[in-house]
Amino acid sequence: MADRSRRDPVSRAHKELSGADGLARRLGTGDAVVIGLGSMIGAGVFAAFGPAAKAAGTGLLIGLLLAAVIAYCNAVASAQLAAQYPTSGGTYVYGRERLGNWWGFTAGWGFVVGKTASSAAMALTFAAYVVPGPWWAQRLVAVVAVLALAALNYRGVTRTAVVTRVLVAISLTALAVVVVGIAVGGQASPANLGGWPAVGSVGAYGVLQAAGLLFFAFAGYARIATMGEEVRDPERTIPRAIPLALFLTVVVYVVVGTAALLAAGPHQLASAVAPLATAVQAAGAGVLAPVVRLGAALAALGALLALIAGIGRTILAMARHHDLPGWLAAVHPRFRVPHHAEVALAVLVSVLVLTVDLRGVIGFSSFGVLVYYAIANAAAFTQPADRRRWPRWLNLLGGTGCLVLVATLPWESVVAGLVMFAIGLCGRQLIRHRTTGSTSD
Repeated sequence: MADRSRRDPVSRAHKELSGADGLARRLGTGDAVVIGLGSMIGAGVFAAFGPAAKAAGTGLLIGLLLAAVIAYCNAVASAQLAAQYPTSGGTYVYGRERLGNWWGFTAGWGFVVGKTASSAAMALTFAAYVVPGPWWAQRLVAVVAVLALAALNYRGVTRTAVVTRVLVAISLTALAVVVVGIAVGGQASPANLGGWPAVGSVGAYGVLQAAGLLFFAFAGYARIATMGEEVRDPERTIPRAIPLALFLTVVVYVVVGTAALLAAGPHQLASAVAPLATAVQAAGAGVLAPVVRLGAALAALGALLALIAGIGRTILAMARHHDLPGWLAAVHPRFRVPHHAEVALAVLVSVLVLTVDLRGVIGFSSFGVLVYYAIANAAAFTQPADRRRWPRWLNLLGGTGCLVLVATLPWESVVAGLVMFAIGLCGRQLIRHRTTGSTSD
């Protein structure tokens, strides 16, 4: 009975949104799949193969499949929760509703710190593909990109659906150039894979670490789960679109990853700051490298623009709930954007860009996002039978998988992640004590 009283206000709000104030239900299964592909196939694939190759060598392909399985579990958990709580905020909301406010905060904090690291990774990816020169020049260009896009967001300029589709097309074109260039270059060879002995030499730990790092490349796959108000027949469309979009993405990633390994081998990929451009050059198709660099750069800029906007609004929501300092909840009177949050975010991302390497921020990003989805699985596990669309064992598999991948990330990422979560939890307790006079919720 208590659970139903909790759900009813949300259900009523959802019904109200289906009226004049709701969004138009114009999207079919094909549209949802395209949007899902747009959320997953982006700049991450241009960056993640290098760190994954360093961790697992050829075993990164096994890690990729493991990451895909866990991503599927997380996506269906998010879809099931989104159907019950059709509001913005993601697992920050789901955790608060199903598990309690502290769990919701932990999820929200994991999202903010993880996606902040993702922003730094996107800026560094952009610079790595645009500036083949010295590291200091790459860092400088990355900071300029962060500040320029933050300025755009500050003035209320956000990426539209049309631009999203254009960037997806550019990303897919660049990835197709990678595969075709490697195929016709003449230098790719199965000998570069090293055979099964090369896979076995890294052990299970290396493969799991690669899975955790490659999880970064799947960021955004739960976007389909938040589309319940915009698709026709969402109860059928969303469950169909999620596995189909994820399957197509995995196929693309496996083909690109295999081609890159055939061309450059795991050792050369592991040391590359622009792994797919390196793979094309190693295959003897260096003339196509500029196309790959351009595609990666544009994909990274698009991802960075969207990340800055999304993180700023999540910070705004958390500040309004007194889970972050209240001054972060300020909205610009003219541009109507959370300008304090976006300025603070731009400064923090710039600091990360200047002080950490790409592998470090990918690992740290994966740490925060994996914790976020572990809580999503725990929240989905508590849903009653009449709210369930997938079996509970998928939630157990997804939650356990997230925690295992967290534990096997590079130790620097694990330590940094634990420190950041400790800071966040202690900070929330202090903020709530000052604003409400109590740390209880």
